[in-house]
Amino acid sequence: MSHKRIPKRKAAIAVGGVVALGAAAILLPNANASQDGAPDDAAAAPRTLKAADASDLASRLAGLLGDAFAGSYYDGENKQLVVNVVPGDDNNVIVQAEKAGAAVREVDNSLTELAAGARTLKSEATIPGTSWAVDPRTNRILVTADSTVTGDRWNRLESTVRSLGPGMATVKKSAGTFRTFASGGDAIFSGGARCSLGFNVTAGDGSPAFLTAGHCGVAADQWSDAQGGQPIATVDQAVFPGAGDFALVTYDDPATQAPSEVNLGDQTLPISGAAEATVGQEVFRMGSTTGLADGQVLGLDATVNYPEGTVTGLIQTNVCAEPGDSGGSMFTRDGLAIGLTSGGSGDCTSGGETFFQPVTTALEAVGATLGADGAGAGDQAGGAGDAGAGDQAGGEEAGGEEAGAGEDAGAGAGDASGQGAQNHSRTSH
Repeated sequence: MSHKRIPKRKAAIAVGGVVALGAAAILLPNANASQDGAPDDAAAAPRTLKAADASDLASRLAGLLGDAFAGSYYDGENKQLVVNVVPGDDNNVIVQAEKAGAAVREVDNSLTELAAGARTLKSEATIPGTSWAVDPRTNRILVTADSTVTGDRWNRLESTVRSLGPGMATVKKSAGTFRTFASGGDAIFSGGARCSLGFNVTAGDGSPAFLTAGHCGVAADQWSDAQGGQPIATVDQAVFPGAGDFALVTYDDPATQAPSEVNLGDQTLPISGAAEATVGQEVFRMGSTTGLADGQVLGLDATVNYPEGTVTGLIQTNVCAEPGDSGGSMFTRDGLAIGLTSGGSGDCTSGGETFFQPVTTALEAVGATLGADGAGAGDQAGGAGDAGAGDQAGGEEAGGEEAGAGEDAGAGAGDASGQGAQNHSRTSH
């Protein structure tokens, strides 16, 4: 007999506050909206694109333009892909990009130069409370320092940025503190720790499983869908800190049905698959503490120096999040899985920076599938809905227990320097 898990509170998203309700109002009426593209033969005219299509075009142009390609971003207002090029003496690269349907912008810094700057930051300024990512809209490296970076550490950071040369990087101060967004509470539980389920997936052996944050996975082996309840899933693989922040957790009952959807409280959004993020793209996040929130992608391949260690390869956004939202799903209005909530600074009152693990990278690393490719584990693979991640959005208190999963993750990782990722593999029961 299969085990079907039913949401406990469909209407709980209302507790998430004005931000959650506002995001829901934006998302739901247009969940199936489409945009007409310009004809393929529209010479030198930027095409009107969906964000997902813009990401595909950017990948093709990166290969076509070679060293002249200097990054790209999605202009949501005009629904166009903007491609940066370093033309040099060859103006043909601009013609090629324009013929492909992109809006082209000439810039000074190549991706090779920006990557070299990021390597310098890694070697000279890996300071807890800092992050950096290439911002294609400014053609610079955006360096962020939280409120703990003061005194000699701030001087060291500023000096390193100056050493990169003019026009290569900018430094931004954040009022909050970078931390992983985990806490004692609801959604998925292990002892006093609370995180959020990200997306249900099909593991490589065909068994039902879900993705969540790696710092949750290294904090505890077994997770429940109720505070103090019996474990329903066991961590199979977890990475944190290091090359990502993700974990694969397999359901203990192999007959568990894992529906392909994100639970938005009183409605669900089907998840059809995973996609790469694009700078400028509109995204939505669901978490067990704050419910539904929306914002934009600000940077890709971000490096974040948490107190527990350095994590690379993340997505930087301005979507708010708070403790307990860790591991929660980030997705598009069209139902594509984009990321898993990792951490950041600020909250859903004052805002801040938030970082996400790319879903595509996590799926590849753990050998799992999501959406149509993952059909077979219950009702396909997908979102948080019936599996218990989003159905308590709004944040119940966990009986006063405040032990944070992020703190446990730091102890479990045992690598405060961030020089090596903790990649834990366990056999599921």
